Amino acid sequence: MSPFLAEITGTALLIVLGGGVVANVVLDKTKGNNGGLIAITFGWAIAVFTGVYATAAASGGHLNPAVTIGLAVEGSFDWALVPSYILAQFIGAMLGAVIVWLSYRQHFDDTQDANAKLAVFCTAPAIRSAAHNVITELVGTFVLVLGALLLSKPDMKLGALDALPIALLVLGIGLSLGGPTGYAINPARDLGPRIVHAILPIKNKRNSDWSYAWVPVVGPIMGGVLAALVFKLLLK
Repeated sequence: MSPFLAEITGTALLIVLGGGVVANVVLDKTKGNNGGLIAITFGWAIAVFTGVYATAAASGGHLNPAVTIGLAVEGSFDWALVPSYILAQFIGAMLGAVIVWLSYRQHFDDTQDANAKLAVFCTAPAIRSAAHNVITELVGTFVLVLGALLLSKPDMKLGALDALPIALLVLGIGLSLGGPTGYAINPARDLGPRIVHAILPIKNKRNSDWSYAWVPVVGPIMGGVLAALVFKLLLK
């Protein structure tokens, strides 16, 4: 695969499995209904593992604009490639969201809770406070990007299973920091499906909460940049 196609494919896989586990937990009359946060965090960890595993050789398996920008700031990724990677990530995220909707369409129709339907596509804070929500997203993404940078440096490699440490890192972030905002930690993962939610003919849907949409974009990008700067400082 070309890097562009790989980022589309990997991010689509990420959203199909990640958004799919949320749909399985929050929508009515599914086999996983009311599975809770633990099921969601494990589902997203597997989603990250699958996406990165499938695309690492072709594109590096970024699947996240905050990771792409962070790597560019750190110096290990070409700034000229950043726009195409981010475009691919958004295309993949939107495609994945459509696939989740098609897979669970009957359950979307049967579910009356419009907030639950929106949750399949994007995050929302448990307590709405822009400053605190940005900080939570910043911290979560900082841990993700700094961890990814540190994990990429050891001489000991796991071969094809190099994606596993990143998946476990995402699992830890979800379990530890996922409560306040739902840990988007990825602008494409949140904004791409949010756009799809606004477009799709979902029965009895609510608005797409655009007043919050900037938080899971700005917070993760800030966290990725800060992680890259700290990483560079640590290497001096």
